[in-house]
Amino acid sequence: MPVRQLASVDGSISPTAEALIPVADDGLLRGDGVFEMVRLYAGRPYALAEHLDRLERSASAIELGFDRGAVEREIESLLAEFEGDAALRIVLTRGGRRLLLTEELPEHPPAIRVATVTYGPSVILTGAKSISYAANMQATRMAADRGADEAILVRPDGIVLEAPTSAVFWSPGDGALRTPSIAAGILESITRARIVEVLDVEEGEFPAEDLRGAEEAFLASTTREVQPISAIDGRELSGAPGPRSAKQAAEALRRAVERELA
Repeated sequence: MPVRQLASVDGSISPTAEALIPVADDGLLRGDGVFEMVRLYAGRPYALAEHLDRLERSASAIELGFDRGAVEREIESLLAEFEGDAALRIVLTRGGRRLLLTEELPEHPPAIRVATVTYGPSVILTGAKSISYAANMQATRMAADRGADEAILVRPDGIVLEAPTSAVFWSPGDGALRTPSIAAGILESITRARIVEVLDVEEGEFPAEDLRGAEEAFLASTTREVQPISAIDGRELSGAPGPRSAKQAAEALRRAVERELA
């Protein structure tokens, strides 16, 4: 069933196709703003408080005003009669706009092929979920040019970071599960945190060679949940599509969602 695509602009709700913001908003002209993506299960937002906490941190990082009370009230109004599984995008722009949009969940295949792409993160924006995502999207296109579906960002010194919109986990085949630490320069992913809380995960700064030698690997994010990786830089993973680690992570995430939304 198609998702009702609705938009709230500073509390004014309309079909998304009819929503307007001033073209001179620096959120549009300069990518100056922050955002969050929240998963809706049967119209109910999952981990909303944590997403708003991160939005507040991101806004503070770029000195952007954030009226949390107004955003919370506008979310409640937008979702009052909304049903179904979908995504809720929250955007704050430098022009002072508060934007909420309900969106179709992106379609993801059962498993995904990835390619490593060298990426130099901005120290100023590290940890902030900025709407300046051009570099992330270009990394995905670069990976696609090499026959992959998605990129894995790797620092110039060879340390694994994350995918453009997801955290990455992998198992070297000895029962361990690894993921880059926040200190490596990645976003504080809420889905990543849920998995780390309930599974035995080693966090650290790992070289790309460690990832490339993985037996199993998967991506994790709000919209994709848990998605197994079938190949890294053209090498097929012997444990694909991740029958152990990905299945455990998906089950852990499912239980977390059920507990919160029960």
